Amino acid sequence: MTRAGKKLIEEGVRISDSLIFRQDKIWSRYSNDKVNIGETLARVIRTLSRYLPLDYPLNALSIGSSNEPQFRILQSAFSGSLFLLDIEKEALETVRERVRRQNTRNVCTVQGDFNRIFSGAGRAGEFREKRLLDKRMELVTLQHSLYYCRFEKWPDLVQRLYEHILARQGAMYMVLMSARSEDPRTTTWLYNHFAGKFVGHQNDQCLLTFWKKLVSAAPFKGAEILHKTSHVEFFLEDFKKFMAVVWMILLYPQVHAYTLEQRYEITQHVYENFFRKKQPLIQSQDHLVLYRGLDGPGLI
Repeated sequence: MTRAGKKLIEEGVRISDSLIFRQDKIWSRYSNDKVNIGETLARVIRTLSRYLPLDYPLNALSIGSSNEPQFRILQSAFSGSLFLLDIEKEALETVRERVRRQNTRNVCTVQGDFNRIFSGAGRAGEFREKRLLDKRMELVTLQHSLYYCRFEKWPDLVQRLYEHILARQGAMYMVLMSARSEDPRTTTWLYNHFAGKFVGHQNDQCLLTFWKKLVSAAPFKGAEILHKTSHVEFFLEDFKKFMAVVWMILLYPQVHAYTLEQRYEITQHVYENFFRKKQPLIQSQDHLVLYRGLDGPGLI
């Protein structure tokens, strides 16, 4: 390998300790993921607008995506209140600065771990009363947030959001990377390969499997639950930034603590198979929308 290549790999390993909201900012800028999510989000908002009074001030809770581009869509559409819940202080500070600068009065930021906040029915109700001003939300979003919640916890999490946070007429919108792929160009393959090899992790976080559980679960009887799969691409000619996104995809260090030697192997793989070949990362991602209390069909 050339000296320049070795230097890039060193930089790719060092960037692994960058903050997740900065990694996500790179992903947002150089992939069409947020465009893809925005299109489905707009369809969900169109559905809500169809069945709710046009002059009704809508409320929304965004969990774990406070600093993403969807903020602009949510802030404009949910004139009642937009609550942004995130565990990262730095991400919320960015939003607070924007809110102060633009005098955006309908936005409230809340720092905390959604796993703890919604770990019990009592806690969920207390969160609504104290932090959501005792308001019910017409929309709750979990956009790439469920990575940080174990699959076996999803049913309880969604049920608590459904029963204690969601309005009688509303929607929950979830997005997640697809759990299975045999294509080595995909983020799914990359995650499954290295998480499986180094920490023995088998990815069970599948929204399509979860959809099957929800449609037959008693708490969601009468709800309309829809799903689809789409594809997005990511590439840029800055290896350090490229690797920052790879570490986000591999959940390092928030979930998996790869050793220094393992991080070198991952970085070299990405350099040889993606960056040198100018091969974009392809992400297959699943969308799931749960509609509650509507008089007709919803969009996804």
